[in-house]
Amino acid sequence: MGSNAVIRTKLGDREPDFSGKVRDIYDLGETLLIVATDRLSAFDHILPNPIPGRGKVLTQLSVFWFEKTKHIVDNHLITADVSEYPDWLSEYREQLEGRSMLVDKAQRIDVECVVRGYLAGSGWKDYKNTGKICGIQLPAGLVESQKLPEPIFTPATKAQLGEHDENISFEKLADSIGYDIAEKLRRMSIKLYEFAHNYAYSRGIIIADTKFEFGVLGDQIILIDEIFTPDSSRFWDKNLYRSGEHQEAFDKQFIRDYLLSVGWSGDGEPPQIPDDIIQKTIERYRQVAERIIGGKIE
Repeated sequence: MGSNAVIRTKLGDREPDFSGKVRDIYDLGETLLIVATDRLSAFDHILPNPIPGRGKVLTQLSVFWFEKTKHIVDNHLITADVSEYPDWLSEYREQLEGRSMLVDKAQRIDVECVVRGYLAGSGWKDYKNTGKICGIQLPAGLVESQKLPEPIFTPATKAQLGEHDENISFEKLADSIGYDIAEKLRRMSIKLYEFAHNYAYSRGIIIADTKFEFGVLGDQIILIDEIFTPDSSRFWDKNLYRSGEHQEAFDKQFIRDYLLSVGWSGDGEPPQIPDDIIQKTIERYRQVAERIIGGKIE
C-alpha cells in the first residue's frame, strides 16, 4: 500500500515554503497554494505510512464546506480549480488536481477553536475527572457520547509539530487575544458548528466535535486551513449512534484507536500501520465525505 500516495510535493525545482503535518504550502505573494498530501499524523507525530487519496478527501470536503458556510463567515478560499491558478502551475496539474486550494494569505490567529456538541475524547476524560470541560461546568450524570445540552466552545493553544495542543479556558484565551476577538471567535465557531451539524445530521452523519482556525485579512476575521474534515472533526454514523458507548469512528479516531490498541500513544517512534488499517481508514474517509457531499470523491 502507499505506492500511489502523495507523501510530499515539489513544483519543479521549488520546494514548499512550509510543510505541516499534512499540508505543503507555497507562498505565491498575495496568495498561498495549499496542497494536502496523503501524510497522516496522530498524537502530534507524522506516521510512517501515508493513506493514499486522503489529501483529496480533505481538500474536497473543505471546499464543499467553505462554499456552504460563507454566509456565516467568509473564508480564505479563492479557487480549487487548477485551470484558474497562475499559468505556471498548469504543468503540475496532475500533482495538484483535487488536493489543492489557492487561498488568500491571512494573518493566522494562533488558537484552535474547538466546539463540542457531544461528550467524547479528551472532553469525556475531563468531565469524568472534574465534571467540567475547559472550566465549563456541565450537568452531573452525563454519559460517554451523550449530546450536550448545547454546544460548548473549548479553545486550545496551537502547538508546534511534535508538541501537544493544550486546552485552555475562554478567560485565558481572552487574556491573550482580547475579549472582543475571543467572543467573536466563540460566537462564529458555535454558529458554524450548529449549521454543519444540522446539515450533516440530515445526511446520516453526526459531527460530535470539530475545530476551526481563523485568520485576519484586512480588518476582517475569516476562516482558514480546513473545515469539517475527518482530520478536524469527530464523525459518527447517525444510525449506529448509541449514547453511553464509545462510538465507531468515521474519522482519524479510527487510526488513534488502532495505535492505542498496540500500545502507542505518542511516546517514541510511531509504529508501521498495517495495510488493512490503511484501507479501512480511507474507506471511512471516503464514506463520510461522499455521504455529506452527495457525490463521489474523485
